Amino acid sequence: MPVAVKNIIPCKAVENAQTTQYTATLCKAIIDNFTVTNTSAANATFGCNIVAPLGVAGNPNLIIKPRTIIPGETYHCPEMVGKVIEMNYFVSTIASAANALTMSVSGREIT
Repeated sequence: MPVAVKNIIPCKAVENAQTTQYTATLCKAIIDNFTVTNTSAANATFGCNIVAPLGVAGNPNLIIKPRTIIPGETYHCPEMVGKVIEMNYFVSTIASAANALTMSVSGREIT
């Protein structure tokens, strides 16, 4: 089984609508590091789901219930570290305000 260490979600702004950020296509992924930073001057909330194929983000697959991140704070998302994203499952996120939060996720893809 080849393993590739990579930026699963390179640094990007988190959208203020539920958005698919990563899909484990033709592989399985393990999250090693997941950070969210508030780059704005106001509090913002962040939520994250791991969703089954053809599913939708909602309470049954909620991993991080929307939590407040204060200006300048970097949240390291311990809820996500070590999570396995099965083949065709996807990571979906939401922020309370567009461009208030940036996220970066690294991990391993196993094929």
